[in-house]
Amino acid sequence: MAGRFAPRPTRATVRGGHVGVPAGASAGIPRQSAGPAMVRRWVPDGPLDLGLTVGPLRRGPADPTFRAAPDGSVWRACRTPAGPGTLRVRAYGGEVLGEAWGPGAAWLLDGLPALLGAADDPDAFVPRHRLLAQTRHRRPGLRLTRTGLVLESLIPSVLEQKVTTVEAYAAWRTLVRRYGEPAPGPVPGRMYVMPAPRTWALIPSWDWHRAGVDDKRASTILRAVRVAARMEEAAGMEPEAARARLEVVPGIGPWTSAEVVQRSLGAADAVTVGDLHLPGIVGWALAGDRNADDAEMLRLLEPYAGQRHRAARLILLSGRVRPRRGPRMPVGDIGGL
Repeated sequence: MAGRFAPRPTRATVRGGHVGVPAGASAGIPRQSAGPAMVRRWVPDGPLDLGLTVGPLRRGPADPTFRAAPDGSVWRACRTPAGPGTLRVRAYGGEVLGEAWGPGAAWLLDGLPALLGAADDPDAFVPRHRLLAQTRHRRPGLRLTRTGLVLESLIPSVLEQKVTTVEAYAAWRTLVRRYGEPAPGPVPGRMYVMPAPRTWALIPSWDWHRAGVDDKRASTILRAVRVAARMEEAAGMEPEAARARLEVVPGIGPWTSAEVVQRSLGAADAVTVGDLHLPGIVGWALAGDRNADDAEMLRLLEPYAGQRHRAARLILLSGRVRPRRGPRMPVGDIGGL
């Protein structure tokens, strides 16, 4: 029966994965819903796979800040510098329609091209392995997103430190639903904008505990939100400078800073080190080495200097995953202690 079922996602495969966005029934851009706050149409300069591009922004299938709707649209609820906002994006026939609601609507629409990879340069990647060449050929619409928002990637990345994705996603979902605010606009289902920095700082210790977040991760988030303005400034820096800025905060290391700049800056070379699964996945895909460590992963990715994060994403999308030999990491629950 081996190989009959797809492997269960890990944190690494989820990051490199694809949000399923159903194709719409119509061949053209549909008429926008009644009374949107703002609308923008944009034409990308090449192939665009909406699900692949924005997929890394979703923190689990029940993320209250992200929805992939049956009509082919993707919804994001964000806390922008201008305030809360909701963005609906739909791609049809080479054109993109963006609709936004709330105080942050104009900010979200201004950043729509960057969100969908306009600042990315896929042609800068030159595949040097057959696996990556084949995956790139099958996934021509992969673009690296650039949100321009730091805390919305930083906080869930801290929650993912040293725990399973199930635990991290549950913690994010619990805290955003409890302390966030309803997303503006005609959102599908219940969507929420993540809490403001001051709200994160006021969450009592017992609610962190009930959400399954230990003191170390909670303290890291509290330190970050106390300097939220300085953290958000990193969105305007070069990736290495942004990572240095983030890592000034105790508890934020290379793993977390890479995860943040990949999303907030679209950093094509910010390969994640310190991950439990990624070195073995890269080692197995490129050299048949299931026991590769960070040093070996970086050696294998050296031919892709400048594009190592894109190379890692293509490896994750290739589906070539090392066979499992041991038990899964157990899911903890400190909330019941």
